[in-house]
Amino acid sequence: MFFALMGILAGVVIGLMLPYTYNAAYSLYISVAILACLDSVFGGLKANLENKFDTSIFITGFFGNAILAAFLAYIGDRLGVPLYYAAIFTFGGRLFENFASIRRILLFKRKHKSNE
Repeated sequence: MFFALMGILAGVVIGLMLPYTYNAAYSLYISVAILACLDSVFGGLKANLENKFDTSIFITGFFGNAILAAFLAYIGDRLGVPLYYAAIFTFGGRLFENFASIRRILLFKRKHKSNE
């Protein structure tokens, strides 16, 4: 868990230091892809707390979800149909479910530890 937090911190610091900007036309695709990545991160944290974490599942899910979400947004944009809503509802809902599960696991571990 320590290495995951250090990786997140290093990613944030590197992201803030890089002077990279992107075209505003891509903001929809990038935001949906970031949402999908956050879903994978919270899923990985949940799996780690349940001692079920698998690196290959995390990496393939992280990039696969981001690519799929951005692709849905792109195809929907080209067709004139807001398909990005599907990614928002799916990944947003899963993000909140994973957060709720993480919260329950941490509260259960804390309660169980205080009862010992």
